[in-house]
Amino acid sequence: MHLKFSILSWGAWSPQHQQAEDWQNWPAKNSAEAEQVSTTPKLAHVPAMQRRRLSKLTKIILEAVHQCSPAAQCRSIFASQHGEINRTIGLLNDIVDESPLSPTGFSQSVHNTASGIFSIFNDNRAASTSIAAGKNTLSQAFIEAYGQLHADPEPLLLVYADEPVPQVYRQFSSEPEWPIAIAFMLSPANDSKQAIASLRLTPISNQHQYPLNYGELLACIANKRNISGILSGWHWELTCD
Repeated sequence: MHLKFSILSWGAWSPQHQQAEDWQNWPAKNSAEAEQVSTTPKLAHVPAMQRRRLSKLTKIILEAVHQCSPAAQCRSIFASQHGEINRTIGLLNDIVDESPLSPTGFSQSVHNTASGIFSIFNDNRAASTSIAAGKNTLSQAFIEAYGQLHADPEPLLLVYADEPVPQVYRQFSSEPEWPIAIAFMLSPANDSKQAIASLRLTPISNQHQYPLNYGELLACIANKRNISGILSGWHWELTCD
């Protein structure tokens, strides 16, 4: 079984790697530079009144999507292992403290918060799917994308994002170590549109294959360099055009 895609555009954000050129210099900046980087994107394209109500997770998602420049009225898949867990924990703490709950916080604590905000801000009325599948969340999002593209070859937006879980849950989760959001515009592998890279996912046949991480994958896209290895429970092969 092979899942093949064309990557038409991409965007990604993390505290130390906020633009495509930053990912060219992955794995990391030095500690002095790291202390100066922003912990959340500025989102200059979002009105301040709306921006201030968003969680950090939603902000980094909107930034990655903005960099990706998705087509108008495109279908979308939003994937996250933990979702808005930090906002949810804040609400639970308010309940314990018998403090009033924020209506905005409550309404934006659901797993598909980002997909709803994206559709509202962009007046996008196309179908959107939310995915949560533990450590295999990213690969399961690509499986969903493959199925949708098989049914309809029009390009779609795939977004993956997560941030470190609250301290109370740290013993149960080893990832991610830092906030990250990734966005891709995907089309079928045989699409004639201008693709920047091709991607193939196959089931793991050898457990000793090279382990990939998100940073390596993004750095290779940014540097137009081929790479392959195990990520999110599958074997990935990136070929840059």
